[in-house]
Amino acid sequence: QVQLVESGGGLVQPGGSLRLSCVASGFTLDYYTIGWFRQAPGKEREGVSCITGSDSSTDYADSVKGRFTISRDNAKNTVYLQMNSLKPEDTAVYYCARVWAVTCLKEDYEYDYWGQGTQVTVSS
Repeated sequence: QVQLVESGGGLVQPGGSLRLSCVASGFTLDYYTIGWFRQAPGKEREGVSCITGSDSSTDYADSVKGRFTISRDNAKNTVYLQMNSLKPEDTAVYYCARVWAVTCLKEDYEYDYWGQGTQVTVSS
């Protein structure tokens, strides 16, 4: 059974950091590109970052470049999203998802399995 489980969200002050984890089970993580998406209240879901399974190439939304870092540990079946210098506009539910692809894909409809999401709230 394919599963993706996110964790690591929470409440943090502006300028703070969080590290999200996405633990995969039921499939071989090495072969898949993993994406992080987020959805804020009243807004459409947007892509944040992704990392390929083939060569761990990465991609980031312009809004998070220089602040977020995606990485993967295939031995632990886990993909991480390190989020630094957090801003109130980063507040959203964050989801990880997988896609059978050798490159990063930006469109969420390309991804076939999703986690349940983890809430990130940036507020003073």
